[in-house]
Amino acid sequence: MFWVVLFLTLLLALSLPGIWVQYVLKKHSRHRPEFPGNGEDMAHHLLMKLGIDGVGVEVTPDGDHYDPQHKMVRLSADKMEGKTLTAVVVAAHEVGHALQHHRREAMFQTRTLLAHLTYWAQKTAPLALMAAPLLISLAPAASRLALVIAVGAMLLGTVMHLLTLPVEWDASFNKALPLLEEGGYFNEQDMASARQILRAAALTYVAGSLASLLNVWRWLRYLRR
Repeated sequence: MFWVVLFLTLLLALSLPGIWVQYVLKKHSRHRPEFPGNGEDMAHHLLMKLGIDGVGVEVTPDGDHYDPQHKMVRLSADKMEGKTLTAVVVAAHEVGHALQHHRREAMFQTRTLLAHLTYWAQKTAPLALMAAPLLISLAPAASRLALVIAVGAMLLGTVMHLLTLPVEWDASFNKALPLLEEGGYFNEQDMASARQILRAAALTYVAGSLASLLNVWRWLRYLRR
């Protein structure tokens, strides 16, 4: 019974944040013809207002994000073209990341570096995991080293995920929210909804962080044996 309860608890912890985020974003995706622009317009407007030159805005099929390497705010088609509260607020959130980059904020810079390291480390991890069982009979020490390398790559990814959370929160509530409040773009009711959208944008990676922690914990237990 204990394991059933634990499994269900973990399942809820992993799935509920993502379900809530999607619910919030969809809830505020109603077309608003009275808005003067769409998500793309809001992104361009805020970048110009902040005096951030050299940052573009383009559509992407890979989810809303800011790409520091190419200095590009990327929005999904519904956010790019939509005159919805979700579209313009998510655009403001991504501009928040552009502002972090423009100011060279330490937390953002560290997270970006970790993301690059994690990308290459996670390409190495599967090779190390495949090599480990093959080396058990030939060289047990090398087999264990391969496992340590694989777990180390996963741990690096976990650290990157955990650091992403405060970076996202900062982009929402220390960058985007003041811009929206000072700009007077929304009435009081829409502003309350904007805060909810910003919270959802900031918590997008919670499920990934939890899953990453569980994965590393499982492999660390295996290494202790």
